Amino acid sequence: FHYVLGVQGQDCNTVTYTKRTICALKGSSVDISCTYGSGYDTVTSSLWFSPKQSDRWRDKSTPEDLTTDPGYAGCVEYVGEKERGRSTLRITDLREEDSAEYKFIFNTQTSRWGYSFPGTTLTVTDLQVKVTPARKAGKRTLMCITTCTLTDNPTYIWYQNGHKVKEATSSLYSDYISDADSYSCAVKGHEDLHSPAVCEC
Repeated sequence: FHYVLGVQGQDCNTVTYTKRTICALKGSSVDISCTYGSGYDTVTSSLWFSPKQSDRWRDKSTPEDLTTDPGYAGCVEYVGEKERGRSTLRITDLREEDSAEYKFIFNTQTSRWGYSFPGTTLTVTDLQVKVTPARKAGKRTLMCITTCTLTDNPTYIWYQNGHKVKEATSSLYSDYISDADSYSCAVKGHEDLHSPAVCEC
């Protein structure tokens, strides 16, 4: 996660990403963070960018700030910028097309730092309910599935006909599932982001 140019403890440029990978729910928000330092040099400017957006840049070799990218209009902001040596990019109302690598760079009077190193890779997923066949009469297992493993070990909430029936750390729900009922799942803290309801009607 940690990239250094120079002799450690002397005139070093550093960028350290808090997380190298993040898996987040479609429709939610995410904070992507790093700490950085420029040794004895003064940082003259800094920005977050995504290589995925390079076809939009005026100069393909010069990254452009995501906060000025029309594709992210109204959905990106910097938070906590007053804390020197730390930068956080917040992306709100996540879409599947926001799945990408995000990088931080800063400029000093003598160099640009961080462009060529890996950043944080974000994967945006939705929730889906998968039903496995009954092993016993009427008893089936529902699984709340995602395309990546959600960051921060979430608690899953299960709904039957729109009403909460169970809260668990497991993405599995096993019960006597009625063919006449519909089932959906959500993640605690994002109860408004339900999966599509599944009905065996």
